[in-house]
Amino acid sequence: MKITPRFTRPGQDVFSTVEWSTRTSRISNSDGSTVFEMNDAEIPASWSQLATDIVVSKYFRKAGVPQVDATGKNKVDASGKTVLGPERSVKQVVHRLAGCWKHWGEKFGYFSTPQDAQAFYNEISWMLLNQVAAPNSPQWFNTGLHWAYGINGPAQGHWIAEHDTGAVSLATDAYSHPQPHACFIQSVRDDLVGDGGIMDLWTREARLFKYGSGTGTNFSQLRGDNEPLSGGGKSSGLMSFLKIGDRAAGAIKSGGTTRRAAKMVCLDVNHPDIEAFVNWKVREELKVAALVEGAKKFTPEQAEIAKRLKLKLDFDFNGECYQTVSGQNSNNSIRLSDEFMNAVDTNAQWDLIQRTDGKISKTLPARELWQQINFAAWQCADPGLQYDSTINAWHTCPAGGRINASNPCSEYMFLDNTACNLASINLLKFYNSETRAFDLEGYEHAINLWTSVLEISVMMAAFPSKEIAELSWKYRTLGLGYANLGAMLMQAGIPYDSDQGRAVCAALSAILTGRSYAASALLAAEHGAFAGYGENRESMLRVIRNHRRAAYGVDRAANEWETLDIRPVSIDHTLFKAGKVSLSNASDLLARSLACWDDALLFGTKFGFRNAQVTVIAPTGTIGLLMDCDTTGVEPDFALTKFKKLAGGGYFKIANQSLRPAIKALGYNDEISDRIMTHVIGTLSIDTALPSVTGEINGDSTTLREYLSAKGYTGDDLVALENQLPMMFELGFAFSAWSMPQQVLENIGVNADAAKNDPKFNGLRKLGLKKKQIETLNRLICGTQTVEGTPLLKAEHLPVFDCANKCGATGTRFIRPDGHIHMMAAAQPFISGAISKTINLPAEATVSDVGASYRLSWELGLKANALYRDGSKLSQPLNTKTDVEQEDEDMDGLQLTESTSITTTVIHETLSSSTQTIDRVIEVAATESVVVPSSTKGEFVERVVERVVERIIERPLRRRLPETRGSITHKFNVAGHEGYLIVGLYEDGRPGELFITMAKEGSTIGGLMDSLGTAISVALQYGVPVESLVTKFAHQRFEPMGMTTNLEIPFAKSLVDYIFRWMGMQFINGYREQNSPRRGAAAASYPAQDVPASGASNSVKEDTQWSQRMEGAANQPANRFSTTEATGIGSSGLADQVSAPNIFKDSAKTDAVLNRMSVEDLGRLTGESLAGVASSVTIKEEFTSGVLQSASVLDQSNAQLMGDAPACDVCGAITVRNGTCYRCLNCGNSMGCS
Repeated sequence: MKITPRFTRPGQDVFSTVEWSTRTSRISNSDGSTVFEMNDAEIPASWSQLATDIVVSKYFRKAGVPQVDATGKNKVDASGKTVLGPERSVKQVVHRLAGCWKHWGEKFGYFSTPQDAQAFYNEISWMLLNQVAAPNSPQWFNTGLHWAYGINGPAQGHWIAEHDTGAVSLATDAYSHPQPHACFIQSVRDDLVGDGGIMDLWTREARLFKYGSGTGTNFSQLRGDNEPLSGGGKSSGLMSFLKIGDRAAGAIKSGGTTRRAAKMVCLDVNHPDIEAFVNWKVREELKVAALVEGAKKFTPEQAEIAKRLKLKLDFDFNGECYQTVSGQNSNNSIRLSDEFMNAVDTNAQWDLIQRTDGKISKTLPARELWQQINFAAWQCADPGLQYDSTINAWHTCPAGGRINASNPCSEYMFLDNTACNLASINLLKFYNSETRAFDLEGYEHAINLWTSVLEISVMMAAFPSKEIAELSWKYRTLGLGYANLGAMLMQAGIPYDSDQGRAVCAALSAILTGRSYAASALLAAEHGAFAGYGENRESMLRVIRNHRRAAYGVDRAANEWETLDIRPVSIDHTLFKAGKVSLSNASDLLARSLACWDDALLFGTKFGFRNAQVTVIAPTGTIGLLMDCDTTGVEPDFALTKFKKLAGGGYFKIANQSLRPAIKALGYNDEISDRIMTHVIGTLSIDTALPSVTGEINGDSTTLREYLSAKGYTGDDLVALENQLPMMFELGFAFSAWSMPQQVLENIGVNADAAKNDPKFNGLRKLGLKKKQIETLNRLICGTQTVEGTPLLKAEHLPVFDCANKCGATGTRFIRPDGHIHMMAAAQPFISGAISKTINLPAEATVSDVGASYRLSWELGLKANALYRDGSKLSQPLNTKTDVEQEDEDMDGLQLTESTSITTTVIHETLSSSTQTIDRVIEVAATESVVVPSSTKGEFVERVVERVVERIIERPLRRRLPETRGSITHKFNVAGHEGYLIVGLYEDGRPGELFITMAKEGSTIGGLMDSLGTAISVALQYGVPVESLVTKFAHQRFEPMGMTTNLEIPFAKSLVDYIFRWMGMQFINGYREQNSPRRGAAAASYPAQDVPASGASNSVKEDTQWSQRMEGAANQPANRFSTTEATGIGSSGLADQVSAPNIFKDSAKTDAVLNRMSVEDLGRLTGESLAGVASSVTIKEEFTSGVLQSASVLDQSNAQLMGDAPACDVCGAITVRNGTCYRCLNCGNSMGCS
C-alpha cells in the first residue's frame, strides 16, 4: 500500500506540528470523592477541557508505563529499576495507537516501503492530535499497551486467528493481541445446557460484559410457551429464559461494568411468544408502580421493618423496584418482515409459528399485533423495530446465513457470531466556513487511511470465543462512520430538516462508503479478498450496484433496482444541478459521490473486497466529545446556547460555535451578525440602555450601570455584578436579597433581614424598575437563547437554526420527528450497516404518532428505528417542563382581609388627541402604577389606580417549639465550604427551626447563612410547608457551587440549593426518589422523616408540586402539576404513572386538562389483570393562569435528550441520550458500545 502524505511532511516530527499545554484534570465521584486527579497532563492546546478530562480519565493508562524525566530518559529507582506509573501525555497515547497499527501493518506487509509505513503513522497521528478522527473506546483502552510498554498478563480465554490460514487458537497472554472490538452479535440454539445453547449464551455474554463490550442475539429459535419437550413435558417458553438472562446481565453490571443496556434482544414477529415479548416492559413497569404504591400502604409495623432492612421502593431506575422486575438490562427489538407490514395494510390475519414442528400456534389480526407494538413503545419506549426484509435485501453475504440481530445500539448488523470495531471521522474538520467549501480530497484521504486502520485491527485482534474469531477472520467487517453532520450543516447555512440538508448528507455518506469499499478492493488486490467472498461474490456485487444506483439518483419507482421491494431514497441530483446546495464546491461533492461508487464497483469486480462490510453510523458518544464535536452521527444540534467547561472549574455560557459561521454563510454582515449573537446570548453587560416603563428603548442615554450607581452600587459592586452575568440564566438571580450590597438595600429602604426572609423578594422591583423594564433588561443582558424574535433574521433563514429541542424560554421551533427519519433515510442507502439514532417524540405524541414514525421508517428503507416519547418511563429523572407556579407579580404584597368577596375597580379612560381616540379598560393591583397614553401624542403618563382584592384566609399563628426538643445534625461540604445543618424538631417529627453554621466563622457567607436559617425557622413556625420552601429555594444558582460529599446531592448549584434539597430528602416523602441521581445501599440508609398528617399547618396558596394532604394519609408527593383522585390508591398513586400522558399544547391555557384511562383498559392492552391494584384511575390536572413556566436554559437544552437516561456511573451526573446509548456531558463517560 502506497501512502502519499497530505496532512504532514516527510521527515517532520508530527508532534511538533501542534501547540502543547499542561492541564489539570480532576474527576470526582457523585459523593465528592476524587476518582483521580492529574495536575501535569500534556494536552494539545486546542483541545477543550472536556476533551482533556475524557482522554486523561478514560484513555490514559493508569499503571505500568515507564516514567520519563525532562530529557525524555526513563526514570529509575534506587535499585536501578525503571519507575512505572500512568501515561501523562496525549503524545504517549497517540504514539502507542498509531505505532501499534503501524507495527502490525508492517509485520504482515500492508505497506509497500518503510517510508509508506512512516507516512501512515504520521498521518494517523496528525488526525488524532487534531481531532479529525478517532477509533472506538476499546482501541484507546487496549491497543498498543504491549507494543509500547511491554505490559502483559495471564491469558483471559480469548482466541486469535492466524493471519494467512484463519486457523484459530487460544491466546497465550492478555495483551500482545489487544481486543479493539466494541460490537458483537451472538447466536443461541434451542438447547438448555449444550454448547451454543441458552446457558452457554449467558456465559459468553458474561465474558463480553466483563470487558465492557455490547452484544445482541436473536432468540427466535427458542421454542414458545407450552411447546412440547422431548421428555414429554411442556416448555416454560421464551420469556422465562429471557428473564434469567436479564438477571444475569444485571448482576454483572452491578459487579462493576460501565454499561447500561449493553445487550440487544431480538425476536421475529411470528414467534409464538411475540405478544408477551411486546408487552414485557409494559407489564414490568406496571409492577414497579404497584410495588411503589404498595409500599405506601404499609402498616406502621411493616414500615418499621422496611426501614430496618433498608428497603426502599421507589421509581429510581437503580433502585430495588427495578431490580426486582425483569427486562431492564437490554434493548428489545422486533424483527418485522415486509409480509407482516403488508398484512397490516390489508387487515389480514397473522400466524404465529411453533418452533418445534412449524405448526400454527395462534392466529390474530396483524393490525391488533401492530397496535400492541405501537402502544408498548408509546408506554415505555420499547420495543424498537428492525426491518428484517430490508436488512437482508442489502446483505452482502447471504450464503453465510441470514442477518438475524444487531449489536445493542442497532448500527452493526451482520451474521451471528461476528464482531465489529468502529471509528468516526469529524466532518466539521473538513469544512471551511470562510470559503464554504468541503475538503473532498482530505475527506477521501482520511477514509482510505481509517479503512486500513480498521482492517489492521481485525488482523491483530483477540476475540472472546472461537466462533467469533473464525467468522471475524472470514468476513472482516468494519465500522467506519462520521460525526458532526448537524454542526457542519448549520455552519454552511443549510437547514437540517430540508431537501438541501438531506442531499448533502446523502452525498457525504455515499463518499464514505463508496471510497471505503474502493479502498477495501485495493487491499484485496494486495492481500486477497475476504475468505467468504467467493461464495458471496454475486450477492455482494449486486448490493454494490444498488448502492451505486442510489448515488446516481435512480428513481425509487424505476425497474433497474435488483431484488429490492423497499427502494432506497436516492441522491437528489436536481438540487445540485440547480445550484440549490449552499456549498461553493457542491458540484464537486456530487461528482465525487459518483466517482467513489464507480471505483468501488470497478475495483471490486476486478479484485473482490477485503471486507464484507465497511461502514456504520455509531452514536460516537465519548469519542465525539473527545473530538469536541457539537453533534454525533447524523444528529442535529440540541441547543443554540451551551455551557463550556472551564479549565479552572465551573462553566461559562457560550453561543453554539456554529451560530456565527451560519449567520455569515447566510449573507449577513459582521454588524448584523454581532447583533443576532447578542440577541441570543445577551450583552452580558450592565452598560445597557435602561428601557422605559413600557419596556421600550427610547434612546435615553441612561444605562443600567448609571441607574444602579445612583441607587448606591459602588464601583466594586458593579464589577462583581457584571462578573456574575455569564453564569446567570435570568437577570433577577443577580438581584436577590443575598447578592445585593447591604448599603444598597438600606438606601432603597429595604430591611435586609426581612428581605432575606421573603422568598418573593425581587430586588429589581425594589430598585424601582417596572415589570416591562425588567423583562426587557433580562432579554437584552441575558439573551433569549434563540434566534426567534430578532427582526434582523429573515423568516426563511430560521430553519437553519432549528435544533432537536426548543431553544430558550420563548423558542417554539424544533425539528419534527419526521425530519429525523428523513435524514436517516438520506444516509441509509449508502451505509453497509445501519444508523444508531433515537427518534424523540414529545410527551403529547399519541400511539398513532408512534405507529406513523415506525411506518415511515419502513417505507423509506431504514433498517431500524428506536424512539422515545418524553415522559414514557416511570424512571425518567427529568421533565421538559418545570412545575413552578407562575404567580401574578401584580398580586405581590397585597394585604389580605377576612372578607368573602373580590371587588375590582375598573378605570374607563377616554383620551383624545388630534389623531385618535383611545377607549380602554385597565385592571391593576393596589399600589401599582399604570402607564397609559396621555393626551399629548407620543407621551405616556403614570397614574395610580386601585384594585381591591379580598380573600378568605385563616390568619396564621406561630407554633413555637418546646423548650426541650430533638434535633438532627448534618455536616456538609460544598466546593470546600464546610458547615453544619441543625434542624430542631417538633414532637411529631416535623422541622421547626434551622441553624446553619459555617466552619469559617465571621465570613460573609456565614452571616448570610445564619440569616437564612433564622428566616426559615420563622417560616416553619408560622406554618409554611417545608414542601413550599424546598420548591422555592432548591436549584437556586450562585457561587459558591460545586461538588459535594453527599452521595445523593453530588453537585450543588449553591449553598442554598444544597440545604433545601437536603431538607426535601430528609422531610418530604417521595422527594428523594424523584431527585436523587442514584441510590445504593448507602443512600438507602437515609430515609425521609415520617411527617404525619395530623397537626398540619393552615393551608395557604402554594405551588402545585406537592398535593394537599389526603384525609388521614401521610404527607406524600403528588403527581407534578396535578391533584390526583383515585379509587383505592393515595396521592401520587398508580394513577399518576399508568395514565395517558399529560398533554400540554399551550402552557398558557387556564382550562383544565382531563385524561382518563382505566386500569382495566391497561390490563386488556398488556394481558395482565390489575383489578387488585385499583378499580379505576382518574387524573385531573388543573392549571391557573401561566401555571407552566419555562425551565432553565440548561434544563431546556438537555431535558429531552436526557429522557430516561440514568445517572453517570462515573460522576453521578444525569447522562443524555446519544443514539441508543447514553453519554455524560460532565465527565465524558459513555454508557454505550462506542
